[in-house]
Amino acid sequence: MGHKEHKNKAPDHVRCGVITVSDTRDVDSDESGKKIREMLMEEKHEIVGYEIVKDDPRGIKKVIESIDAEVYILNGGTGISDRDVTSDVIKEIIDKELPGFGEAFRRLSFQEIGSASILSRALAGISDGEIYFVLPGSTSGVILAMKELILPEIGHMVYEVNK
Repeated sequence: MGHKEHKNKAPDHVRCGVITVSDTRDVDSDESGKKIREMLMEEKHEIVGYEIVKDDPRGIKKVIESIDAEVYILNGGTGISDRDVTSDVIKEIIDKELPGFGEAFRRLSFQEIGSASILSRALAGISDGEIYFVLPGSTSGVILAMKELILPEIGHMVYEVNK
């Protein structure tokens, strides 16, 4: 069965957790988290949790554990500074990394921001039937990843990890 047939069997909506990792953002200033939620809801996906957490590995893990989702979309903490720990935390959680996501994101990002795209440690992976996406904190990066990569495949991915 090809990917088109799989997509036809994919669920129309999935349960999503949205987590913003930032030492400085709050609900009012979290434009990226807001955009992720808006784009998911436009496609009829369910937001089962939304949290903002500091750049702290234990705090990030605790928030993930508190949300019962099929897909977790984290934004922030994907850069190269000492405080950017989100990618490292998710690498500890996932069993399978999906390298194509990060590669495709950086390729698309390069078209918009040029060589600065190599600073991104955006990634995706799977653990125990749950899907994790780690996006940059920039709203333009979030929109790019959601529109071009995540939304077109989210249902298909949930179908694949649960068959």
